[in-house]
Amino acid sequence: MKVFLITAVFVLLAVTACGSREVTRTETDTVTDLSGYWNDTDARIVADSIVDQCLHGRWFDVRTDRSDGRVAEVPVIVVGGVRNQSTEHINVDVFMSEIERSLLNSGEFLIAAGGAERDEVRGERRDQTIFASPSTAAEFGREVGADYVMTGTVNSIEDQADDTRAIFYQVNIELIDVETALKVWMGSTEIKKVIEW
Repeated sequence: MKVFLITAVFVLLAVTACGSREVTRTETDTVTDLSGYWNDTDARIVADSIVDQCLHGRWFDVRTDRSDGRVAEVPVIVVGGVRNQSTEHINVDVFMSEIERSLLNSGEFLIAAGGAERDEVRGERRDQTIFASPSTAAEFGREVGADYVMTGTVNSIEDQADDTRAIFYQVNIELIDVETALKVWMGSTEIKKVIEW
């Protein structure tokens, strides 16, 4: 019985020791490349790069330099689906939010809600017609239509030999005119990582 009790105590201590770990809080803009896979830093870097390319693309100059002399309105963009075609799980919602943030913070674009967000807003508007006073209820038919939809893909290629792995990411983004369905701009950003262990 003593042997069983001593063994049980040692097992309990071993399990408790294995379960403890140290957690350190850090600034959210700190680069933490632990596994080498896609992370929050990659999403932020690519989003900023894509928006910078978009702002300096020919389409933007043509759109804002109108031949009729009128001042062009601020373009309204819906950030649509960015498909993950890589070899790993990438939360594209985080990436899309980073693009929206960067576009909006540039001061050159307005962002229209799309997809599930738009449905949620429309649901709230429907509810207001029933439950809110007429003087405060939001009206239907007052949405601002988007001029462009931004879509894209995240792709990756992995290569490994012995204890070294290389991952190449390519993010391709397109801006499509809603009225004409013409692609007015295309951008691409690449990231390459080498992981050794």
